Amino acid sequence: MTVRTRILIALAAAALLAGATVFYVSRTTAPSAQSSAQPPRMAAVVPPDGVDRRTLQVLTNGVLGWASATDPQSPRGLTTVKCDRAYTSARTVACLRPVDALVGTKLSLLDAEGNETKSVPLTGFPNRLKVSTSGRMVSWTVFLDGHSYATTGFSTQTGILDTKTDAVVHSLEEFSATVEGKPHQAVDFNYWGVTFTSDDNRFYATLGTGGKRYLVEGDLTARTVRTLTTNVECPSLSPDGTRIAYKSAVDGDPKKGWRLSVMDLSTLRSTPLGETRSVDDQSIWLDDATVAYALQRDDGVNDVWSVPANGSGQPKLVAEGANSPSLTH
Repeated sequence: MTVRTRILIALAAAALLAGATVFYVSRTTAPSAQSSAQPPRMAAVVPPDGVDRRTLQVLTNGVLGWASATDPQSPRGLTTVKCDRAYTSARTVACLRPVDALVGTKLSLLDAEGNETKSVPLTGFPNRLKVSTSGRMVSWTVFLDGHSYATTGFSTQTGILDTKTDAVVHSLEEFSATVEGKPHQAVDFNYWGVTFTSDDNRFYATLGTGGKRYLVEGDLTARTVRTLTTNVECPSLSPDGTRIAYKSAVDGDPKKGWRLSVMDLSTLRSTPLGETRSVDDQSIWLDDATVAYALQRDDGVNDVWSVPANGSGQPKLVAEGANSPSLTH
């Protein structure tokens, strides 16, 4: 079944957001509960004064909001903005809108009140989203065909928006690629999971081709990518720029699941982390020593967890019933 057919059939009844951007604070950690005795009160997009400033922007049942990065029991901020994937950095709030039967999907940039300020129309199913530390660069990945990196025959499209110039790279497949030291281009090229360096020009991402999944380093100005090593997916650059957190297919086979790991970019040596469950997410860094990620339960609900980045310790629950985390500062 084609993407267009799935959009028309599966999501024809999807309700579009009416445009309201009122923000609320939930009085319970349960993602679907609102007490009639404790009606929600309005709050701002950025957590108000007095709320733990180490907060995460998250999605709760597909609704944009925020949660504490340190206290799973603290109040949850909720909005009426719906996203399939969201990310924020330096006050740039990016949202991949849910697929609609009539208009497809799009990347939306939002202001502090949740109003759309810029958009890029897209075709496909939203999957990955990242904003550079400066807030200038935004990258997204959508599935054009298929719905999981564990399957064969999937097709992705990954693009980049420069919010300063409004320049758009519609697909990284437009770039010249060097694979294992040789110029190479193939019809089965698929990119996903971009993460930016501090200069807003270089980036890391995953390239899938020829049955292998490579970590690539890219140069936006030169419009080039080159492979560094294999079996690296959805990289996320550490705040100090020296390491990436990523998911690694168990025994090189995504059907067996993924192991969350951290790689030293100077040596390409990896350390498996204390999370042994299969993590199919592009993780984030809470700080230079801690990685956070969404993990799906058997019932399909996601929770946000964290784990030390050095391979020690055990996973810790950060936000119940949430996914797509990013730090609000």
